Amino acid sequence: MLTMQTFGDDTSRPPILIVHGLFGSGRNWNVIAKRLSDDRRVVSVDMRNHGESPWFDTQSYHDMAGDLAQVIREIGGEADVIGHSMGGKASMILALQDAALVNKLLVADIAPISYRHSQQSMIEAMRTIDLDLVNTRGDADRQLAEVLGDASVRAFLLQSLNVKERAWRLNLDALEAEMAKIVGFPDVSGSFDGPTLFLAGANSDYVLPEHRPTIKALFPAAKQAKIPGAGHWLHAEKPREFEAAARSFLNL
Repeated sequence: MLTMQTFGDDTSRPPILIVHGLFGSGRNWNVIAKRLSDDRRVVSVDMRNHGESPWFDTQSYHDMAGDLAQVIREIGGEADVIGHSMGGKASMILALQDAALVNKLLVADIAPISYRHSQQSMIEAMRTIDLDLVNTRGDADRQLAEVLGDASVRAFLLQSLNVKERAWRLNLDALEAEMAKIVGFPDVSGSFDGPTLFLAGANSDYVLPEHRPTIKALFPAAKQAKIPGAGHWLHAEKPREFEAAARSFLNL
């Protein structure tokens, strides 16, 4: 079972399940999860090979969707699902293979396609840190800055560093071995007919007009919206706007 963080109490509304992206964790979503929990239960998870969840050799989307299905059955059998990036792809596969578990689906800045980019460079950057020399997060940041200039990306990655244990809360070996699956998207059939929102950052190029036919084929009821001024990490860059969009969709 994936590690879960729970906010709020069960009500007549389905719980919300929040599914983070690659190199993230459930706690990255704590602020939004707490705010959305004012009228229902909200559960955020650490995906396999991330955070405090178990490590496995595989990171396929069918495996990740199976993990999420297990969580939803544990928390009541149905949920509104918010998935970002890798978590958005896993949430899409969940909805396509176990539609009864998903009431509404919000996919944050990702499309059901294979991407050409790789996040291998992020793994290589994290591996440059000599963990034996790390006593504070600042120590790690200074080392990481030698190969990664973007301070916001360094801060995001270092949230997954356990400074006390001098260890990553990421199974870097498995994520590296499975990177092609993570940036890809499996061949799927069928469709999810439930309410679906593809919410993108206006400054991001992850969800493009040419992706719309594929989105509509798999998710016929899908609507699309953009958050102005936001990039791929739209929930972190524009948290209030993301929260407002999520509420508007989920509370209809």
